[in-house]
Amino acid sequence: MEKGRAWRRYAWTRARSDLMPTLPIEVARRRVRRARELGIDYKSYAGIRAATGRDIIALIFSSNALRLARETAEIDQHRHEKICKIIDVTSLALVHPPHDPATVTKINACLHRAGRAPGLSQTWAETRARVLDLKGTIPGDGVIVIGETALEREWSEAGRLAGSLHADTYFSATS
Repeated sequence: MEKGRAWRRYAWTRARSDLMPTLPIEVARRRVRRARELGIDYKSYAGIRAATGRDIIALIFSSNALRLARETAEIDQHRHEKICKIIDVTSLALVHPPHDPATVTKINACLHRAGRAPGLSQTWAETRARVLDLKGTIPGDGVIVIGETALEREWSEAGRLAGSLHADTYFSATS
């Protein structure tokens, strides 16, 4: 061990803690409540909130995350119930073929809008255009993607969104 290591570690730890703001208890409670309203675990919500500095105002679900039935385009029952419980959020979906976005929103009333998901053969710019077209005027730093594959996680990067969560993490969180 090098000389002075313990002191440097103490000084670094102290400096970091002095930089981190201490939230008033009411703010912390409000954020815990908001995470619950969104159906997101607090750790994920706090991380996204800290990175962007703003609240989550929209969720983009992939058709994989929704577990759309191939024949009927209905969302998996458990997932549908959770989406319908979300408070003060725009619920969007990017759906893969053979699903039709208009049919998906018509059958699943809890989704506000749906669009065609970017395909494997599309460029980064084309992927960005699809994501931006779906989110419309919603600020990107308030939108997260709920998906199941690495390709779907990349939608958040292409659209310059707040981030992404794996569907298992989102749908297993208590709401």
